[in-house]
Amino acid sequence: GAVIEYFGEGAKNMSCTGKGTICNMGAEVGATTSTFGYDDSMDRYLRATNRADVADAANAVAAYLTGDDEVYANPHEYFDQVIEINLSELEPHLNGPFTPDLATPISKMKEEALKNDWPLQVQVGLIGSCTNSSYEDIARSASLAKQVAEKNLKTKAQFTITPGSEVVRYTIERDGFIDTFDKIGATVFANACGPCIGMWDREGAEKEERNTIVHSFNRNFSKRADGNPNTLAFVGSPELVTALAIAGDLGFNPLTDKLINENGEEVMLDEPTGNELPPKGFDAEDPGYQAPAEDGSKVQVVVSPTSERLELLAPFQPWDGENIMGAKLLIKAFGKCTTDHISMAGPWLRFRGHLDNISNNMLIGAVNAYNQKTNNVKNQLTGEYEAVPATARAYKAAGVPSIVVGDHNYGEGSSREHAAMEPRHLGVRAVLVKSFARIHETNLKKQGMLALTFANEADYDKIQENDTFNFIDLKEFAPNRQLTLEVIHDNGTKETILVNHSYNEGQIGWFVAGSALNLIAAASATA
Repeated sequence: GAVIEYFGEGAKNMSCTGKGTICNMGAEVGATTSTFGYDDSMDRYLRATNRADVADAANAVAAYLTGDDEVYANPHEYFDQVIEINLSELEPHLNGPFTPDLATPISKMKEEALKNDWPLQVQVGLIGSCTNSSYEDIARSASLAKQVAEKNLKTKAQFTITPGSEVVRYTIERDGFIDTFDKIGATVFANACGPCIGMWDREGAEKEERNTIVHSFNRNFSKRADGNPNTLAFVGSPELVTALAIAGDLGFNPLTDKLINENGEEVMLDEPTGNELPPKGFDAEDPGYQAPAEDGSKVQVVVSPTSERLELLAPFQPWDGENIMGAKLLIKAFGKCTTDHISMAGPWLRFRGHLDNISNNMLIGAVNAYNQKTNNVKNQLTGEYEAVPATARAYKAAGVPSIVVGDHNYGEGSSREHAAMEPRHLGVRAVLVKSFARIHETNLKKQGMLALTFANEADYDKIQENDTFNFIDLKEFAPNRQLTLEVIHDNGTKETILVNHSYNEGQIGWFVAGSALNLIAAASATA
């Protein structure tokens, strides 16, 4: 619920891509958005990526693209909260396992691992993804990889690199980094999300053995990387991940610890180095971009009706203008419920072009508050316990709306549209939680759903397994106006609870139209 602005001498001395990583990770603390003021690092990046005209335009109004001097001189007078981080004293951290917000300084990692019985042997180190595959990141990691041969070391863990784009991949190959990685037995994956979202055929994952991996991807929820619930994944910077892969030891502190090389000698890794931007500039023979047709009105998309991987999307139905009545509780999710719990990745990703098929993973990772099981909820129509998607489909087939109830920071994680589209497709009309992760809340709104929060968080405890919900004043849906839910328990008693929302007029228009896309299509048709 906050906008985070980073400023100060440390911020000014950070690369543009480094700032991008920090802003990317802002989602993990629930920030509405994260920002740095425009500075020289952004000018350098724009020019290095052939956008000098944008840099010139930005420089012309640079004073308006950052805070005023008096704000930064007296930040406590202008910001709700000021947190000071001294980068000169900041120690490298690892985050995890199972959540990106459990942080441990590298000097304390061995102690914490032993205390929590985390396997110290690092099986795999993985760097790259959208978050940490800049030229600078790869260059710094390569500077460590180069020391493996120079210091007669042997890489103890499997090591992989996933370039974030063809431009980065081509440039690091041209500048010799891929050859450096090859020499230590590393594997360069395709330019894609890769292991970050489970697109990784990890050998032996099906055995579900307890093991430790380290990576520089932005999220490390259970089963995310390889489908194994017993893989403990820790997040670190690309250079820290590289050092831990070389050592093969989660408790290794590259700032202080020595390694034994192949000659039996003690050696230390030198501090990583790397250019912020490629000295020869970025390059690619084929960056992979294909411009759309100038006139798309005559383009026809043909999909086989028997395809399991692709299907054409049908527009969601608009709101009928009536109060939603008789909605059944689909699931009351207990504790952390991320987008990975709502829409798992891994093998499911082959269905991401087929909404109906991928909807078979909807909320299968969420924990049912009533029996503490996953993918096991009560179907109120039959009284039987079934898989969440099967129960949702039963309600939808019977014309019965449903509702999902959740805990704090519901929907933390990737901006995965499927996590909102699947409930919408299977008849869920509203998601009611203690608090939302911002991106997921917006995605629910875009799909024409009601994203609601308890006005009184204690009302979460009032929700019972056989409850039915009536939205008795939805016809008065308006910005800054609470909605009233009538909750009917199976013994016939009723309770009225108030719920909050953050919809503005435009977003209410999405709900009325059935989705943001519906509204855009209608506007285009009349243009």
